[in-house]
Amino acid sequence: MVEKTALAEHFDVLIVGAGISGIGSAWHLQQKQPGRSFVILDSLDHFGGTWWTHKYPGIRSDSDLFTFGYQFKPWTGTPIATAEAILDYMGEVIEENDLVRHIRYGHRITDASWSSETNLWTVTATRIATGETLLFTTNFLWMCQGYYRHDEGYTPRWEGMENFEGTIIHPQTWPKDLDYTGKKVAVIGSGATAATVVPNIADAVEHVTMVQRSPTYFVPGRNADDLADTLRDLQVDEAWIHEIVRRSRLKMGRDFTQLTFADPEAARMELLNGVTAFVGEEVTAKHFTPSYRPWRQRIAFVPDGDLFEKVKAGKASVATGAIERFTPKGLKLDNGEEIEADIIVTATGFDLSVLGDIAFTVDGKRVDPADTVTYRGMMFTGLPNLVWVFGYFRASWTLRVDILGDFVCRLLTHMDEKGVRKVVVAVPPEDEGMALGPWMDPDDFNPGYLMRSMDRMPRAGAKPEWRHSQDYWIEKDVLPAIDLDAPEFIYEGRIATAKAIAAE
Repeated sequence: MVEKTALAEHFDVLIVGAGISGIGSAWHLQQKQPGRSFVILDSLDHFGGTWWTHKYPGIRSDSDLFTFGYQFKPWTGTPIATAEAILDYMGEVIEENDLVRHIRYGHRITDASWSSETNLWTVTATRIATGETLLFTTNFLWMCQGYYRHDEGYTPRWEGMENFEGTIIHPQTWPKDLDYTGKKVAVIGSGATAATVVPNIADAVEHVTMVQRSPTYFVPGRNADDLADTLRDLQVDEAWIHEIVRRSRLKMGRDFTQLTFADPEAARMELLNGVTAFVGEEVTAKHFTPSYRPWRQRIAFVPDGDLFEKVKAGKASVATGAIERFTPKGLKLDNGEEIEADIIVTATGFDLSVLGDIAFTVDGKRVDPADTVTYRGMMFTGLPNLVWVFGYFRASWTLRVDILGDFVCRLLTHMDEKGVRKVVVAVPPEDEGMALGPWMDPDDFNPGYLMRSMDRMPRAGAKPEWRHSQDYWIEKDVLPAIDLDAPEFIYEGRIATAKAIAAE
């Protein structure tokens, strides 16, 4: 199936990334398009993406695996899973479907150029181990590389950092040999990463303090699913259990998301009451009561309330306030509080990577993603034969992997039937005057990593077709029903096929 030329190796489809999106997309392609050749390129030396990059203590999912797992592969473990368990799960998918022969690790893609003469992408990659430059040609680019840079996390610059006498680390590049036993540790951040690191080092360190500029919403609860356990007791098939529990959790997620918009105060109190049950009203009011409406930023599940248990036991504490500066011995907040630390962990997020930071050119002209308009958050004006998998903020990321897997395979079949080699989305004439805005409305969802990089993201339009709705419960019905002959789709590069000729 693989054709070789003197300069480039050719594949029908090139998948960028061997993380949760890339492996899931490869499964869809192999199952639904068995006649197509494909390759998966990843800059890492192992599959897994996020779950391979991060090595910090206790790394785990912040959403349940019944919905974060693939629709086609039953999840049989606890709802919140460790990175190791997720990698094992992905490894089973790879082994069971013989995907390993399609994956090439240690390949960093630097640029991709489209030619309308050949209707092909030419992808340039570097084999990291040798520095060798490799060329690939492909009919279709499936961008599954995720949305952040894996080689380095985001750490703000604070006054006095250079004077700190201890160690500063980012969870994304956690040193293998870091010894925090008996040390004083400050973890800067209030998201899922900080909420994972703190309880997982609390028993080993002298003390750990979570330093947050402002509080985040959390959902503490048992890391178990009563429905799944009951169905297993009844010896129901695991595939049925996966689908039933998946649907149940999706319904609960939809109901709560709707509540955050219909009655945000009720949703807020539901979340705060869950935390109060662990740490009491005073601590909740001081350190765990955000100022924003629920779901304007991601809500993380805290399995078995472990973060709050460590705070209640006095092994961990929380300091709320802006950092004024680093000191030689730790941190000073703007409220005057000083925190001593031997190690400071900057769990402050990551740097957004737009389409993998790959340089795109079309017929010799550079295309900046920020100059394009998104079609439903997956295709972009001016970039032919390309789909980007960007998941959900208010639901599990992988839900969109499955939806877009179906969409891409349907699109490829449709192109075959039409006898064309090129598809690109374009704003139809009747919509050319519509207002354009940012990829994500900051009044709707505004995490720091998006807000810092919004100017690098594609633009969104006023009509639903030209936005990433971030609503799984709408998209699960809308995306499978997309009319591939709608005016937003422009097909070119005709080739003679029996079906195309018959259609004429």
